[in-house]
Amino acid sequence: MSAYDSIRQGLDEALAFAEGKETGARVRQVEVPTVDVAAIRASTGLSQGAFARSIGVAKGTLLNWEHGRRRPTGPAQVLLAMIAKKPSLVSELLR
Repeated sequence: MSAYDSIRQGLDEALAFAEGKETGARVRQVEVPTVDVAAIRASTGLSQGAFARSIGVAKGTLLNWEHGRRRPTGPAQVLLAMIAKKPSLVSELLR
């Protein structure tokens, strides 16, 4: 099967799944816990600026998360959940 045929087949299957047709595809849902950004940052002992830099976001973004005006989503939410479990994670990996 060519790359084109493989991609086409995958797209056809995705469209069928989206339309509710039986495709035999397995669906897995991953639950990412909600996070308390201020508590996570506090557990690292870092200032807001240092913590924001360490996870690659703007300080304003971090402030919005901490004050509840916004919520982290996607990769940021996953990273924060990981840091919640192991506060030293970022400093260990970025040394």
